[in-house]
Amino acid sequence: MAENQKLNLTMLCDFYELTMIQGYFANGYADRITYFDLFFRRCPDEAGFAIAAGLEQIVQYIQDLHFSQEDIAYLRRRGIFSEEFLDYLAQFRFTGDIWAVPEGTPIFPKEPIITVRAPAAQAQLIETFLLLSINHQSLIATKANRVVRAAEGRTVLEFGSRRAQGADAAILGARAAYIGGCHGTACTISDQLYGVRAGGTMAHAWVQMFDSEYEAFKAYVQMYPDNATLLVDTYDTLRSGVPNAIRVFNEVLRPRGITKCGIRLDSGDMTYLTKQARRMLDEAGWTECKISVSNSLDEYIIRDVLRQGAQIDLFGVGERLITARSEPIFGGVYKLAAVEENDGTIVPRIKISENVGKITNPHYKKLYRFFANDSGKALADYLTVYDETVDDTRDLVIFDPDATWKTKRISNFTAKELQVPIFQGGKLVYDLPKLEDIRSYCAQQVNSLWDEVKRFDNPQTYYVDLSQKLWDIKYGLLRRNGK
Repeated sequence: MAENQKLNLTMLCDFYELTMIQGYFANGYADRITYFDLFFRRCPDEAGFAIAAGLEQIVQYIQDLHFSQEDIAYLRRRGIFSEEFLDYLAQFRFTGDIWAVPEGTPIFPKEPIITVRAPAAQAQLIETFLLLSINHQSLIATKANRVVRAAEGRTVLEFGSRRAQGADAAILGARAAYIGGCHGTACTISDQLYGVRAGGTMAHAWVQMFDSEYEAFKAYVQMYPDNATLLVDTYDTLRSGVPNAIRVFNEVLRPRGITKCGIRLDSGDMTYLTKQARRMLDEAGWTECKISVSNSLDEYIIRDVLRQGAQIDLFGVGERLITARSEPIFGGVYKLAAVEENDGTIVPRIKISENVGKITNPHYKKLYRFFANDSGKALADYLTVYDETVDDTRDLVIFDPDATWKTKRISNFTAKELQVPIFQGGKLVYDLPKLEDIRSYCAQQVNSLWDEVKRFDNPQTYYVDLSQKLWDIKYGLLRRNGK
């Protein structure tokens, strides 16, 4: 894990977290054990799935959760917090349990990405940071995975730092994009902090700085002969840029026996220009020269130009990836699912809404994923009450919780619990994986999904079903409340 800035983010919370936990403190609820779920209701871009990301930053946050003297002094100046409560905050630490779906896992609506079991004050305070971390990085990882899949095995680099909404969005966005499948980034500090390989060559300013395009290209290739990628669209791609690139490659690289080189286009009709550039390079003997493109790309543009026969080896994707421009909100929420009585009894809680999509799944739960033993493909996800186990040696009939007459018999499958323990009693019990391992895991897990679920348009619905016991509890609570 990369060394990160030592910044206390405890006060990065909504102000009502503080007013609520003072209320819990005053009414004797601060230490009451609660269960909260972090989940989302709908995939961005109407996609079939999303990618979980942001857990490592949550671990760092929880480990350093405390109120400094400066924090206490600020709260005292607000004039609404009692001295007894401020004394309580001065000793504040996280002592609860957290379970989470590992980063890089495909996730689906209404299933818990993170479950928190902790005293009410602690569980409530961490809501904002958990949501912002999961919402942001899961959004970017999901978008990146779509872009990478559209590229069909070609290299994709994240180029969006200058268009990101702030420094953290650029740095952690590059990290999330790497988890989603990007091969690297233009953001240097993301390489320094997280090991997301940073790279780049030149901007148009380099070409304009010299008296001629040829001189600019030659100076660059002489300086970086092993990384010679030339930006060929400053003046005229086909009449000037590509011919000058070929000339310089012939003069500088060929005598050294170097065949690795590249050109980049940042404007124009990518399909037409790359086809023509490929023909010119091949005719000149530079068949190994790679062609890269950038300029406001997304998964749909990439898919279309490849279908049209564009000759592209590498995509640099910027603003539409780092901002998830097509749908820049992930929509994760954090809801109370249960409370624990003094005798250890767990009492389910439910949020009811006239908007049916906002009704929550109550109780302390387990999340399973069923994999077919013959194909290795994911069949469905399954929510149970915490004390249930799934016997995957026997057939299981599952049903759509929103349309219970839709049933499916699952056989010859393996049931895997998706959430893993992260903190137990306030202690970290999870070994944070290397970023490269998260990225590889993500690719493997996405590959376990059926192609129908991975479609960009009208993907097949992947079901998150409830066990009979959990369904009975949920609808019992609804009936009890007159629904």
